[in-house]
Amino acid sequence: MSSSVTRAAGNEPPQPSAAASTEAANGTANGAVTSEGTAATGTGQAPGNAPGTGAGAVTSAGSGAGTPAAGTPAAAGAPATPLRRSVARFARPVLAVLAGALLYASFPPRPLWWLAPFALALLAGCLHGRRARAGFGLGFLFGLGYLLPLLVWTSEGVGPVPWLALATLEALLIGLTGLGIALVGRLPAWPLWAAAVWVAGEALRARAPFGGFPWGKLAFGQADGLFLPLAALGGTPLLSFAVALCGFGLYEALRVARAHPRRTAAALAALTVAAPIGAALAARPLVSDAAEDGTAVAAVIQGNVPRAGFDFNAQRRAVLDNHAKRTVQLAEDVKAGRVPKPDFVVWPENSSDIDPFTQPDAYDVIDKAVKAIGVPVAIGSVLVPESGPLRNTMILWDPVKGPTDTYDKRKIQPFGERMPMRSFVRIFSADVDRVRRDFGPGKEPGVFDMAGSGVGMVTCYEAAFDDAVRSTVRAGAQVIAVPSNNATFGRSQMTYQQLAMDRIRAVEHSRSVLVPVTSGVSAVIRPDGTIVQQTRMFTADALVAEIPLRSAETPATRFGPLPEYVLLAIAAGGFGWVLARRIRARRAAGAGTPEAS
Repeated sequence: MSSSVTRAAGNEPPQPSAAASTEAANGTANGAVTSEGTAATGTGQAPGNAPGTGAGAVTSAGSGAGTPAAGTPAAAGAPATPLRRSVARFARPVLAVLAGALLYASFPPRPLWWLAPFALALLAGCLHGRRARAGFGLGFLFGLGYLLPLLVWTSEGVGPVPWLALATLEALLIGLTGLGIALVGRLPAWPLWAAAVWVAGEALRARAPFGGFPWGKLAFGQADGLFLPLAALGGTPLLSFAVALCGFGLYEALRVARAHPRRTAAALAALTVAAPIGAALAARPLVSDAAEDGTAVAAVIQGNVPRAGFDFNAQRRAVLDNHAKRTVQLAEDVKAGRVPKPDFVVWPENSSDIDPFTQPDAYDVIDKAVKAIGVPVAIGSVLVPESGPLRNTMILWDPVKGPTDTYDKRKIQPFGERMPMRSFVRIFSADVDRVRRDFGPGKEPGVFDMAGSGVGMVTCYEAAFDDAVRSTVRAGAQVIAVPSNNATFGRSQMTYQQLAMDRIRAVEHSRSVLVPVTSGVSAVIRPDGTIVQQTRMFTADALVAEIPLRSAETPATRFGPLPEYVLLAIAAGGFGWVLARRIRARRAAGAGTPEAS
């Protein structure tokens, strides 16, 4: 990981060559930029430097870059002990892993959102002054420290192989982010470029491979945080950018204050911390839960499952019966005056894994429950066509007309609902054959007209994707419903991580969000991100709440991916600047090298 040059203790340092001296004088040997005889933090040391005088070494004016003045302790050639060399070699990797673990600790169910900037400040300390390849390695270790605990729920029921494979793959992509941050880390105002590179890394993870896996965006850990209003301004990319900029700026402010306690430099560094905080405070008026189109009384059903894990599918009829019974019980509570009558009801994803269009008994169970409550109900089902892929479908069921509309889930989970590279994956896990028939994606957003309210369907995994949620709101959703099925993942933290995503989406698009879950934590979320009601895990329950209906679009809804594209352009500009500087440095080095006689 380290790029420093090591030498045996007691050896006389060799004299620098003419070419090396030229490179050092131009600040190109290590990419260092000198100011008033002080070398900026570098990635190594030029030939001829004594051990321990590379990064951040203070030189006398006019001396060779990084070369200590005569008579200094470094020039005396004091040997480094094996212990000090070992500590120097392993300190950054260990700190990178710790930084990742600290970022994990900032995520739900813990309300420790404020740990995220400190985690990124620690990561910045590990990456600052490192070469690109070291940045990749440190970023990878950071990703492991972060994603291994964050995604451990993926091992529920199937063992550690899928969990380790997914976390490693995602950590490799974070390694590329670390590489990019290391590259732009020597530019002026580097926290700005680095934060944009972070967003670029998240954009890559949201799209590749296999359609992407956005889980673990910085934004998704900020549901209780100070920066949350920025979601309404620029969506999750801007929210992630603000957290990253604050973290990187925090490190830079501390570094500058310690190394260069000049007021101007310290103030500029502190600005990278103050700017995102100020922007978040300025964006607070965008967050509102006022009713624009009146209100509606919505009900969320959590029927529960017989048992957790993948085998819950073997109890498909029991799951359907549970949700039907809880709906009938809600109808009885309404008649008794214990709860107000809802205008509409939403069941979870997979609440009827039996296709009601092909199985008359399932049709009858659902129809009786819907007639009992007497209002439109959205039913989560699995449709089994005679040929082609399965469909993860939400069905709009009217108490008089029966099923009237459907929405097919568009974002199909790889290795969960569909199995890429089936024969290859089977080598590592026989669980691949649990997915016997792949699901196919829908094409259009689904907005159900439920008693006059436009209720947009965003099924479970889709809530992690910016475009899936936004397209539903743009299609006319006054309320967002996120029907989900978390029974596969037991009592893990997955349901809380997903609930935090739903809270971010509520603020991002200024919509109430209904979260019916088979067995996890169901909830009713207001447009300002607050949870007004929620259930306990693995408990049959029904939530009934009056929610505001809204149709106005936030800037994030109107702009869509534009803020992300702007940040990607900033990241690209940073890389272009780095490339231009390297080209100039090579040309300068070549011009200063004497021709061979």
